[in-house]
Amino acid sequence: MKTVLGIETTCDETAAAVVSVDPEGMPAIRSNEVLSQIAEHAAYGGVVPEIAARAHVEVLDRLVARALERAETRLADLDGIAVAAGPGLIGGLLVGLVTAKTLALVAHKPLLAVNHLEAHALTARLTDGLDFPYLLLLASGGHTQLVAVRGVGDYVRLGGTIDDAIGEAFDKAAKLLGLGYPGGPEVERMAEAGDPERFALPRPMLGRRTADFSLSGLKTALRIEAERIAPLAERDVADLCASFQAAVVDVVIDRARVALRGFSDVAGRPTALVAAGGVAANGAIRRALAALAGEAGLTFVAPPLNLCGDNGAMIAWAGLERLRLGLVDDITAPARPRWPLAAGRRGRPGHGRMSAAGRRAVWRDLVERRLPEAARDHRDWPVRLDHCFARILLDHACGGPWRDHVEPPAHANMPIDRLEAAIALGEAVLAGEADLATLNRRSLAWRGKLRIGSGAPA
Repeated sequence: MKTVLGIETTCDETAAAVVSVDPEGMPAIRSNEVLSQIAEHAAYGGVVPEIAARAHVEVLDRLVARALERAETRLADLDGIAVAAGPGLIGGLLVGLVTAKTLALVAHKPLLAVNHLEAHALTARLTDGLDFPYLLLLASGGHTQLVAVRGVGDYVRLGGTIDDAIGEAFDKAAKLLGLGYPGGPEVERMAEAGDPERFALPRPMLGRRTADFSLSGLKTALRIEAERIAPLAERDVADLCASFQAAVVDVVIDRARVALRGFSDVAGRPTALVAAGGVAANGAIRRALAALAGEAGLTFVAPPLNLCGDNGAMIAWAGLERLRLGLVDDITAPARPRWPLAAGRRGRPGHGRMSAAGRRAVWRDLVERRLPEAARDHRDWPVRLDHCFARILLDHACGGPWRDHVEPPAHANMPIDRLEAAIALGEAVLAGEADLATLNRRSLAWRGKLRIGSGAPA
């Protein structure tokens, strides 16, 4: 049995949990401690980063101790320490990372620096044992995206918001209407008693061929309607909330339907439609997504309400997923306030790039098919594996064998500096940030490390 401690401090929840998985792969949440900071931030109508960081410092050590006690385990019995290293507020991330690194050093345990978004993405495997691939709607106060989840560290972004996240739009709507913080639950509560057809609010991006979202126009339309009928009675607020929520639901279903149509292009047939993140707790959105999944002949999966928001159990589970693949981090793992989960379908700029964890997961998946038998000697595993992945990146970037464009050809003992240059070059091209010809002309740093041939595509 493998057991991991998970620590979450990315925003305004301090959380610690212990999760185990048995040899058959069955997980168990042995403890899950969450301390919300809603009371500290309510007066400001949103999260104040400095207050959040100080609150994490004050309680995290005790919360970790309580999680271990309730799991009836000791630090020495753990197989790893997982921590959310980003994305999130830098102050909170540093509190969690420093704590996790200290525990890992003291107990001589592996450190697992987890992408907070990946933890949300993998929660369905913790709660429902879901197989890859599946379509994920990841929606929270800071993130909204539709993602093809193909494996641990292997994600393709099919669509995302071009302005406000869904949770952010709910919070701003609540503030506009004089409701409490956090706004999402308040808007949902008022909507239950409202008329969703009273106000004809727009459905931005409805019918678009891409699966992207835009919610700023809907938020503006809500403000205009509220100002038009001011002062607002309680019935007005309820009707505005119901109309706003109905518009969001219609947009979510339309965008998810587009993503389902494009899913097979990148990952084959999905095993399920999954919702995760704080917004997945919204009952109207859950019901609508369940109906859409039924239409498509898919299972709909959403975590229990206590696992929709930020929590330590999802961090511990993501750490276990990575630990089982041998994806561990060292003590230099940085806090990453911005850490994209997925690359776009064509590696478009702004749609993220493959993370280090993602690269390692791909290496593990591809090595048996791409690396020659002679190169699987464990003594040279890191260098040979890195080189194998650099070649895969460059094959893709060049549209053919990378040897046609890059000299010298593949060699198991490629020097580390040349290897790093090859990986960086492949990443830059795949992310849409550069092409081979541009790098050949403009980057003197490549000379002497990686010689780019004249046949490189422009």
